[in-house]
Amino acid sequence: MLFDLLSESNLAALVGLGGGILLGLAARLGRFCTLGAIEDYLYGGTDVRLRMWGIAIGVAVIGSFSLMASGYLTDRETYYLSIRWMPLASVVGGLLFGYGMALAGNCGFGAIARLGGGDLRSFVIVLVMGVSAFVVLNGPFAPLRAAIFPQTDVLPDEIPPGIAHYLGAATGMSANTVGIVIGVLILGFSLLSPGLRKKPAQIFWSAVVGLGILSGWAGTQWIANTGFEAIPVVSHSFSAPVGDTILWWMTGSARPLSFAVGSVAGIWGGAFIGSLIRGHFRWEACEDPRELRRQIIGAAIMGVGAVIALGCTVGQGLSAMSVLAVSAPITMAAIFAGAALGLRQLIVGFQPAE
Repeated sequence: MLFDLLSESNLAALVGLGGGILLGLAARLGRFCTLGAIEDYLYGGTDVRLRMWGIAIGVAVIGSFSLMASGYLTDRETYYLSIRWMPLASVVGGLLFGYGMALAGNCGFGAIARLGGGDLRSFVIVLVMGVSAFVVLNGPFAPLRAAIFPQTDVLPDEIPPGIAHYLGAATGMSANTVGIVIGVLILGFSLLSPGLRKKPAQIFWSAVVGLGILSGWAGTQWIANTGFEAIPVVSHSFSAPVGDTILWWMTGSARPLSFAVGSVAGIWGGAFIGSLIRGHFRWEACEDPRELRRQIIGAAIMGVGAVIALGCTVGQGLSAMSVLAVSAPITMAAIFAGAALGLRQLIVGFQPAE
C-alpha cells in the first residue's frame, strides 16, 4: 500500500507539490496574477485578467461541488465550511491584505512565482510575509488576534457557512446542485469577454489554476479518508503556509512535511520551469532602498491581513471561493478595495482630482 512507502504527511506534501506546480506554471506562462488583474482593470481599461480569475473560480466551483455531489468530498471537512464566518475579520483582514499587496507589488502567490523567475526582491517579500503571518497566528500577537477575531467551529446541526448551502436551505434544493449552477454561471459570464476569447492560452491556464485548487481538495480528502493521521482537508493558500515552509526549512528534522510546504515548493518549481520555457529567468535585485522599504512594509501588512481574513487572494479568492464560502466574495471585495487604495497612493497620490 502507498502508505507503507510514504507517510501521510509526505503524501499531503506531494499533493501540494503537484497542484503548486500547476499554479506556478500558470503564473509564468499564463500571466495569472491578482495585482496585475486589478491594475489592468483600474488603470489599463481591460478586464481580461479579472475574467481569467472568473474562469479559474468557475472551474473550481463546478469541480468542488461535483466532488461533493459524488460523495467524495465532504463539505464540512473543508476548512472554509468548517468554521463560522467572521464578517469583521473578512473586511479588516481583506483591506489590510489588499493595501499591503499594493505596497509590496505582489501577493504571496505572485511573490513566490516571481522568485521562481529569479527576482530576489520577492525573496524578501516572501520571508517578511511568512514571519509576520506567524507572529499573528502563533506568535506574541496571537492572543490579541484570538480575542478580537475568535474562531468558532460550525456545529453539526448548523448549516455550513456557504452561499450554495444557504440558498439550498432556503429553496429546498440540493446545495451541490446550486453550487454547480453558480459555477456554470461564473464560468459562462467570464467567457463572454471577446478579448479573452481571443487568447485561448490564457483561458487554458486559467482552467489549469482551477484544476490545481481541485487537486488540493481531492488529494487531501483521499488521504483523510484512507489514512490514519489527522490530515486536514485543505487546498492552496499562501499566507500562513509560507510561515510553515520557513519553519520546516529551519526545523525539518523535528517537523513533518505538510501540504503547505509542498504547495509553496510547487509554486516556486512551476514558476522556475515556466520562466525557463519562456526564457525570462534572470536574477534581479532592488536598487532603490525606498522601494525595498515599501515592499517590506507591504509584506508585513499582507501577512497580518491574511491571517485575520483566514486566507489570501488564493486562499479566499480561489480555495474558499471554490466551495462558495460566504467569506470568499466579501474578503475579495475588501482586498480589491485595499489594493485600489494602495495603488492610488502609489500612482496618483491622495490629492483630489481636478
